[in-house]
Amino acid sequence: MKQIVVNPGSPFGGAVSVPGSKNSSLALMAAACLSDEPVLLRGIPKITDLDVFSRIGEDIGLIIYRDEDNAVLIDPRGIRSTVVDPARASAFRTAYYFIGALLAKHGKVSMGYPGGDDFVSRPIDQHIKAMMAMGAKFVFHTDYYEVECANLRGADIYFDTISSGATINAMLAAARATGRTTLRQAARDPEVVDTAQLLIKMGAKIRGAGSDTITIEGVGHLRGCTYTAIPDRLIAGAFLIAAGATKGIVTVNDVIPEHLGSCMAKLREIGMEVEEGDQSVTAYAAGRLRPTRVRTAMYPGFPTDLQQPLTALLTRIPGTSLVADRIYPKRYQHVPQLNRMGARIDVRSGVARIKGGTPLRGTLVHASDVRAGICLLVAALTAEGTTSIAGVRHIERGYENIAASFRALGADVTMRDTADAFGSYTSLGS
Repeated sequence: MKQIVVNPGSPFGGAVSVPGSKNSSLALMAAACLSDEPVLLRGIPKITDLDVFSRIGEDIGLIIYRDEDNAVLIDPRGIRSTVVDPARASAFRTAYYFIGALLAKHGKVSMGYPGGDDFVSRPIDQHIKAMMAMGAKFVFHTDYYEVECANLRGADIYFDTISSGATINAMLAAARATGRTTLRQAARDPEVVDTAQLLIKMGAKIRGAGSDTITIEGVGHLRGCTYTAIPDRLIAGAFLIAAGATKGIVTVNDVIPEHLGSCMAKLREIGMEVEEGDQSVTAYAAGRLRPTRVRTAMYPGFPTDLQQPLTALLTRIPGTSLVADRIYPKRYQHVPQLNRMGARIDVRSGVARIKGGTPLRGTLVHASDVRAGICLLVAALTAEGTTSIAGVRHIERGYENIAASFRALGADVTMRDTADAFGSYTSLGS
């Protein structure tokens, strides 16, 4: 078992490059399955979610090869099965992309229920609605479900709620369906646009990605190509937030500043200085920071994936801040851990009330999900004494070599193996 050990006090700051987007990469690799030829993807991070994806791919006959430059070659021509092992599917949430990627070409897919970070409920009802509108039939079993359709047909689909995953999954299925599909109240996330751009390069006919209405004309053939994933806006945002918490100055390179609009606006609102370049953003705290109110929203609103790191920053600002997560109202597993460190946070009805300015102290804490882990790491950089963060496997689902990234910015962060049983951490959330 691993722990991240953080010792505060070192000056924090410098420049760091941002890897390819985790959320885009999972969708791009699934989209490559729709091709009739090999697809080369660049900028794909080395994270455990993608390792699981690769194992699923190999199980069904995909040829997947990663070179030393982080380019991933995906050859879907050898797919011999569309049965995804339920245990593998339950290891991460977006295994459901295999439905959209395989159904149009192969007619039937068997899939385990989604896993990954559990924020009490992550329903796939909008995915089901979209596939059924295109003619698919679902049969649900205890540990898995089957989806079947001999000929996916285009449809007019109006999502009841905005869902990035459902938008991408429907777009994948529609790319090789018969006829026209229109997705209404579609998600506008950069990852949706990124997936659409890959599909277009492969020969798909897609218009409107990045707006709330996407139109897809199904085609019978998709070709291979080379494509580069967009940079990870969520990792970039976490580094900028860490600059505020530590009173450092951080420049994130190789980013698309437009993707960070809501994050930069919130940091400016609390008093940080934020400077944009063509492909970089620099942030620092020049004076006293102010408490604020945050409400998460779908893109271009403030991301739910950044509310946890931002909460760590808000614990350092005297006064009361409010954080409301309307996307995942139960996404507050990080709060008991921050309170163990001395924070004063109360959560009621999906709103965290943060009484900032109290000193944090280093202790043993547990990361329950990807972003909670980064939240605790940011908090540890400002605490008195050493902090040990367990649950590293959750962090590694979304961050490639996170300890090295923070060390590059001057932090005293190390990754250590420990022989302690996992059971010794089970009470940390209480």
